[in-house]
Amino acid sequence: MLGQMAFAMVTTAMQQSPTIDEPVYVATAEVYRQQQSLRYNPEHPPLGKLIIAAGTAFAGAELDPAYPGNQTRLGRHLLYESGNNPFQLMLLARLPVIVLTLAFGLVVLFFARDLAGPWAGLIALALYSFSPDLIAHGSLATLDVPAAGMLLTAFWMAWRARERPKLYVPLAGVALGAALATRMSVLPAVPLLILLLALSTWTAQKAQESTTEAAGKTGKRLGAATGAAVGAGLIAIAVVWFTYLVVDPRLRWETPPGLPELEGLKALAVDLLPFPQAYRDGMLVQFKFENKLYNGFLLGAAYKGSPWYYMPVALLIKTPLGMLALWVAGVFTMLVVPKLRAATLYLLPVSALLLLVTMTGARNFGTRYVIILPMFLAVAAGAVALIRTRSSWMATAALLLMVATSSVRTYPYYLPYSNEAFGGTANTHNNLHDANVDWGQDLARLGQHLKVNYPGEPVWLIYKGSGVPRYYGINARDPYTVPVSQIRGLLVISDSRVALASPRLKGMMEGATLIDQVGYSISIYRR
Repeated sequence: MLGQMAFAMVTTAMQQSPTIDEPVYVATAEVYRQQQSLRYNPEHPPLGKLIIAAGTAFAGAELDPAYPGNQTRLGRHLLYESGNNPFQLMLLARLPVIVLTLAFGLVVLFFARDLAGPWAGLIALALYSFSPDLIAHGSLATLDVPAAGMLLTAFWMAWRARERPKLYVPLAGVALGAALATRMSVLPAVPLLILLLALSTWTAQKAQESTTEAAGKTGKRLGAATGAAVGAGLIAIAVVWFTYLVVDPRLRWETPPGLPELEGLKALAVDLLPFPQAYRDGMLVQFKFENKLYNGFLLGAAYKGSPWYYMPVALLIKTPLGMLALWVAGVFTMLVVPKLRAATLYLLPVSALLLLVTMTGARNFGTRYVIILPMFLAVAAGAVALIRTRSSWMATAALLLMVATSSVRTYPYYLPYSNEAFGGTANTHNNLHDANVDWGQDLARLGQHLKVNYPGEPVWLIYKGSGVPRYYGINARDPYTVPVSQIRGLLVISDSRVALASPRLKGMMEGATLIDQVGYSISIYRR
């Protein structure tokens, strides 16, 4: 199962042009490696980009240390203006994330096995390894999968601490610190994990006392539980500081201009964080993003703002139907089987909490913001292995086959995947936009497609992404520079632009005929 996942991720990574966020992370990783500077991309902590740098270190990339542009321009400069090979550089940047994604598959396998046995582990791994979202984002040089996987590892260690707290509490602290040092979005899960580590230590202490006939030592249990919680928290804090020191041992940092002034609980929370100033300023950058009003697109309708139901609906669209059924069955099983009820505390509350936090956010850009769900709920789904009836086994096998079939059918177009109830991958652009379908990943495919199928024809391009069309052999004009009446030939538009079409773009599309599609993310019209 991990072998097919590796094949899918590597081949997908080789075919895709840089998505919108990747050049920023890759360029920042090179600044870390070559210049030991924290000045770029402060809104995300360094660890994920250090992981990316482990791959780009083999590219020998050239980067002008005096380049004056912002982080977006820096990414374009590194890939297309410095004499580097963007295909090679992007593949090397993506490979460490691919390896890490495969390693998290083993975490899913062993976590589910610990809860409900070896068959549960295999069921969980099947769901994980065939998840289109995990394959899509696990093959990109981004931070979503690394942060989610490290958080899953921390909760797995917390579960194991119920038997051996001296070994697994420190490991949970390391994994939590790694998650915090990758993305700030995991911060809401910290209090929950700390409480679970205290509970696990209490449980282990109680079991030990019962075997030595020393039950009733409540004070000792409480002390051990408190020590575990505090110790894990201190380890996590140390890991975050360590990642910043790895980049710059002198922690040279200047607060960027334009950060929001916070008041009340938010300001207090940021001020009390025991992390470097760069981390706290990065949180202010994130709050600045959250204070904006964004355009969104859902079920064929464009809107402004962030309706609370966006993420649940997006998940219904982009999750295989068999996977949804097994998630529900697994959660129900964990709730009704007595020996699994304690385990629900280590899987379900964190999943619900981070989903709810995302539902209150301003950025309706993709299910990647809740990429934890295919991980945590895959483990929960493994619990159906404890329902030992022939009909249950047959239903589980059929649902797993549905998931695998749906995943394989969308290959190699995992990013725009949607399930069959919503029309499949070819229809995703009619329901969703941005990282759910069109993240700028198909520019290389577009260049090859135009060369083979439309040689010599005039091309007008409206592209949303970080790639440079000319590099991929696309000689196109900007249709916004001329009157609509002068646009003749092929009108090529990124589907995210179609979803949020302005009146002028709608005018261009009127009288045009949709004739082709590239990668299920770029539409080709003829005028």
